[in-house]
Amino acid sequence: MSIRGSAVFARRYRAFLFDMDGTLLNSIAAAERVWSTWAERHGLDVPRFLATIHGVRAIDTITRQALPGVDPELEARWITEAEINDVEGVVAIPGAVAFLNSLPGDQWALVTSAPKALALRRLQAAGIVPPAALVTAEDVAIGKPNPACYVLGAQRLGVPVEECLVFEDALAGIRAGEAAGADVMVVTSTHHEPMTTPHPSIDGYEQLQVQRSADGLLSLTIAAG
Repeated sequence: MSIRGSAVFARRYRAFLFDMDGTLLNSIAAAERVWSTWAERHGLDVPRFLATIHGVRAIDTITRQALPGVDPELEARWITEAEINDVEGVVAIPGAVAFLNSLPGDQWALVTSAPKALALRRLQAAGIVPPAALVTAEDVAIGKPNPACYVLGAQRLGVPVEECLVFEDALAGIRAGEAAGADVMVVTSTHHEPMTTPHPSIDGYEQLQVQRSADGLLSLTIAAG
């Protein structure tokens, strides 16, 4: 899909809602180091398993394995602690810090499948200041692709989710944004393979600019050059 021809650039939004991992920062190496250790310990096919971990809560990933004798809550806590202790290589997506800094602080929220402690640790490692509105794994009973997280993110900003633009990288999150009724922008910076999607996509934020109208609505433009 041509980003320049996308309807996203013809609309004005009350707020932007951002996923974190793969959308604002790249944590793939750190996450896969931790999850590889866990998968090996449980006798899983590591490469096949790693393809399933992105964009969803750790407890949901573990529960889906249906491993006998495994307590998903206990294992998810182990994963979180290990990931908090390993942020080597966690970096911001190109242009993300400048783009976020250009947004009004009360018009964007972070909506992540990571627990709050891990989210704050990775944001710090990537040099991203946490927003006032934050939705993390602990805030919802059911994770992505359920839309509850994005609905809650919009509620915490005091705006209708249908008037928000969701930035996502993973299929589960894209489906959550769609189900919430929001428009979606796909961030492909960390994708190893092309993703077929009806949504516009960007590989970084360097060319994106935001404008705020007199009535407080946000619109996107593409920088010339």
